[in-house]
Amino acid sequence: MTAAPPDFAPFHGFRGDARGPVPAPRGLTVAVSREAGARGTTVAAKVAEILGWQLFTSETLDYLSHDDTARAQLHADLTPDARAWADAHLTHLLRDRGLTADSATLPVVRTVLAVAARGQAVIVGRGAGFVLPAESTLHARVVAPLDARIAYMAQHLRLTRREAADEVRARDERRARFLDAALATDPADLTAYDLVVNSDRLGAEAAAQFLGWAVRTKQQFAELAEPAANPVLGTLDELAGA
Repeated sequence: MTAAPPDFAPFHGFRGDARGPVPAPRGLTVAVSREAGARGTTVAAKVAEILGWQLFTSETLDYLSHDDTARAQLHADLTPDARAWADAHLTHLLRDRGLTADSATLPVVRTVLAVAARGQAVIVGRGAGFVLPAESTLHARVVAPLDARIAYMAQHLRLTRREAADEVRARDERRARFLDAALATDPADLTAYDLVVNSDRLGAEAAAQFLGWAVRTKQQFAELAEPAANPVLGTLDELAGA
């Protein structure tokens, strides 16, 4: 059964001239990585609510990536500057980051870039934090002790503890394989994140409030920085290898 298309918030334009530095998104994107059962999607939803931004779950990203109508709408609504930013960063990923341009990976990456091009979005999973540039992204990892994750998964999916443990392990392994295959990236490398929050110790609400504070702080310092001294990706010509 085909899922109903998600509601789209209006796309934001960009300031600046594409012939100079690549125009940055209007606001940051929050990319939430999570251990299975750590309630990362719940935390992300609360962050989106706190900030008043749109939430894109992994399921929404998959829908946008593979439904022809939804994908066409997503890209058609982008401004020329936003498309230029997304295309330039895709070139960077393919040329400099070793992105695997296979039929399974590329549509998802294109969708993540299109969503981030307008800024002010919270994205869950699909390697978004590893795909997007650090300058315009707050990359967070939501973790929890294994016992807590198994207990949550057992309750959430109504599984036995053994079944829940198998599900947690399978999901963690599947996500790690995707990142390794697409970008040769290890999600266990904590230096890849702006911050890591323990949803078991903090609770989902406090973890979300902490991420909201981090977003506002990073946004404030990004706005204070001199544009010429803090380019997001260089110039379009540089990225295209001209």
